[in-house]
Amino acid sequence: MIDRRWLLLVFLLAVRSAYTATEQPPSSTLAAEQKIEHVQQNGRQAQPDQTPTTFAQKEINDYVASARVKLPKGVQSVAFSSVPGVITGNARVDFDQLKEGRGSANPLLSVFSGVHNVIVVAHAHGAGHIGYVDVDSVSLDAVDIPRFVLQLFVEKYLRPKYPGVGLNSRFALPDKIDTAVVGANQLTITQK
Repeated sequence: MIDRRWLLLVFLLAVRSAYTATEQPPSSTLAAEQKIEHVQQNGRQAQPDQTPTTFAQKEINDYVASARVKLPKGVQSVAFSSVPGVITGNARVDFDQLKEGRGSANPLLSVFSGVHNVIVVAHAHGAGHIGYVDVDSVSLDAVDIPRFVLQLFVEKYLRPKYPGVGLNSRFALPDKIDTAVVGANQLTITQK
């Protein structure tokens, strides 16, 4: 529920976002920035170097925490972990801010109010310059949300702001990224 490109995008935003903070970042954030710069420069080449670039979980999490990735209003404290093919995102979400005062008479959507700890689990990968994210589950404060209720939430509150968002998302990868492989607490990309 982070952006049109869902969880994989936030991983990939660590590959694309511009430097916005002024304080000295941790070394893992600097490492991520160097890798991001490499990926962006490599993506501008007519024939990009196909050597894989790997982002460690700590680099991604420190980069996101350092305010280099602009999160939607109401989404905070985002952290990721992963096992091969699966990303787990943890965040603190103020749904009232995220919805920007848009209410609903549907009682099924009332769970999406106030501040909650949210865990999203999704299968994700990139192939052929396309990113694929398929949300497996979402829980609020350790309570699993039924898929049809998630779909209602996405249609009512997220799609108006982020037209491409869904529980199953497909999107073009930036910077000539051809593949994105989610590993054990890392993301490896290749460009072509």
